[in-house]
Amino acid sequence: MIYAKSDPVETLREHTDRVMDNYYKIKSTYGEKIQNIVGDENFWDMLEIACFYHDFGKIYTPFQNEIRKRLKMELLETDFKNDIPHGYLSPAFLNYKDICSKYGKDKYAILVQVIGFHHERDREIEDLNKFQKVLQQDLMKNIDKLNSEFGIKLNKISIKYISYINQLVRVKEGDRDYKKYVMLKGLLHRIDHSASAHANVEIEASSSIADKTMEYITRKKNSKLRSPQNFVLDNRDKNIVMIASTGMGKTESALIWIGGEKAFFTLPVRVSINAIYKRIFDEIEFKEVGLLHSTSFDFLYTEGYNDSFEKYEISRQLSYPLSLSTIDQLFTFPFKFKGYEKLYATLAYSKVVIDEIQAYSPKIAAVILKGLEMITRMGGRFMIMTATLPRIFKEYLKQHGIDFEFACFYSDIKRHRISIREARLDEEIGLIIEKAKENKVLVIVNTVKKAVELYSTIINAKLVKEGNIDVNLLHSLFIQRDRFEKESRIKNYDQNGIWITTQIVEASLDIDYDVLFTELSTLDSLFQRMGRCYRKREYILEEPNIYIYYNDSSGIGNVYDKEIFEISLMKIKEYDGCLLDEKQKVDMVDEIYSRETLRGTNYLKEFDDALKFLDAVFDYDLDKRDAQRQLRDIANVKVIPIEEYERNMDLIEDYLNEKDLSKKHEKLLEIKQLTMDVSFYRVKDYLVPTRINGIFIVGLKYDDKVGLYIGERISNVI
Repeated sequence: MIYAKSDPVETLREHTDRVMDNYYKIKSTYGEKIQNIVGDENFWDMLEIACFYHDFGKIYTPFQNEIRKRLKMELLETDFKNDIPHGYLSPAFLNYKDICSKYGKDKYAILVQVIGFHHERDREIEDLNKFQKVLQQDLMKNIDKLNSEFGIKLNKISIKYISYINQLVRVKEGDRDYKKYVMLKGLLHRIDHSASAHANVEIEASSSIADKTMEYITRKKNSKLRSPQNFVLDNRDKNIVMIASTGMGKTESALIWIGGEKAFFTLPVRVSINAIYKRIFDEIEFKEVGLLHSTSFDFLYTEGYNDSFEKYEISRQLSYPLSLSTIDQLFTFPFKFKGYEKLYATLAYSKVVIDEIQAYSPKIAAVILKGLEMITRMGGRFMIMTATLPRIFKEYLKQHGIDFEFACFYSDIKRHRISIREARLDEEIGLIIEKAKENKVLVIVNTVKKAVELYSTIINAKLVKEGNIDVNLLHSLFIQRDRFEKESRIKNYDQNGIWITTQIVEASLDIDYDVLFTELSTLDSLFQRMGRCYRKREYILEEPNIYIYYNDSSGIGNVYDKEIFEISLMKIKEYDGCLLDEKQKVDMVDEIYSRETLRGTNYLKEFDDALKFLDAVFDYDLDKRDAQRQLRDIANVKVIPIEEYERNMDLIEDYLNEKDLSKKHEKLLEIKQLTMDVSFYRVKDYLVPTRINGIFIVGLKYDDKVGLYIGERISNVI
């Protein structure tokens, strides 16, 4: 018996059969599209060889002994140690003469590297004599086992491949066969990983997402396609950059543009992704949709979706025809980390949607644009859709020769009359309270600290107590249980009152309030905030419904770029008292985020420095974790406030003592409802030594109305 895996136990033949099934599946589903990308008639033959031979090195006796040890079996006799990766051994079984005569020597070298590096290792072959002994004495001794297991007739091994198992001679960007190498290696990764997970490498859709979406619009909504949707319908085979006002159906437009092709739909915020998942799965009734972010399983399980673990696992394998994802799950490939070909190859035969690109930091936006450039060069297509678009993003694509169709669609509805206030926000609490007597009032500030201070001031105001006015607070420092409850309430709020929030409501929550009081941020952020007020209604009054405060705005210089804040202030002051239309908003953002206006700002420096770094990054220099860290602005940790920890000790003890893995996981999900993600630097001095499954305990005061009190240590805890 030749073993491939120990948990679950699987023979080499069983695993290889699964791999070959997935090879045929991906070929039958997307074969023609991939063939057109690569442009080589021998591509599928080469991938079949790579799939069949990729794990033959596992016959190495020390590797078999590692598995037998785990299975408590008698070990096989050997003089060697398990210090050579099996991938480095598998190419020994390739028929050098046959492959060279059919495909050429250069293709043999590619196959060797595709197989040799299908598990990325940092090890080099240091002792060539020992390596040859392993090939000749161990692998050759076991060759009959392979023949018997697979019904083949191997009679020798080759050592000619050894020189290609070298990091210094690996195929890199710019090499002649780079595209072919990326597709071969990337698809082998996909096929192998799916087989190991006992998952189908590609799930075929029962119907087109475009057809389901158009049916949803025409039948369920009893509506017609709008201008943006007709535009994408006419340009399905092209890259698209589209600006469209709130309420014009950007999401439906993207789904129609996707057609029946494999696609990835990205958004900046997990809450938004979860909401669109529910919409696609439950309302549009397209069931072959995946969810890909760091808490996707928690969401699927908590929301009660059937087979949530299976859905989660299939999503992780990139197998669904449509996947909804955060950027950090997909756009690591521009860093060319070890194993990046898996993502790159998949996106090369897919369509990619980037929603609200202006919401990302300049560094992450640079990574996205570089990624879109790379995808396009490989054969993939993209759609950028947004309410406002920085000019430098569009200029980057043009300068790098990326063709795209550009269109703007503005709503005729004027929704916002603005007032620029010289007073500080906390000096006009009386005005906020007065408006809340007859309106749903939204207050957005730039930092959690400012939100908590304002909430404390307002709830203690005499006018609030006398008028019995409802006041609520929402920011990022609530545990999941309380945050979900607050997010549900703010979305379904149907009474007059006040909600004080931070910028987390800008893109993540579909809410519609009557009056907005906000600190000034940068204009792109400000206009997102304004979209939470009079979302789809026309405003006809002379008094303002948007109050903007710029004096003593919090978070300037750390949350928001100071220079862009000042430019934004200068620009927005020109419209004081005006009823803004959507085109004016787009034009202001376009002008501010031009190279001319941004010259000398930290924003432009960060954007350009990120692009320079990506252009200079050395292939295979990083690992995947390094790449993902580059895509996260803040190093977050998951914490439970000490009071919640102590209140739920029974649950935690049950979790720690539970032996049934399924029940243990259910209890872990309950524990995660008590957690929040917070930047490490804010809580590092308050962490308790106790940890649960990577979750920290933080010794700070917490309550469900105010959240985590940063700096207010619980006495006698640490």
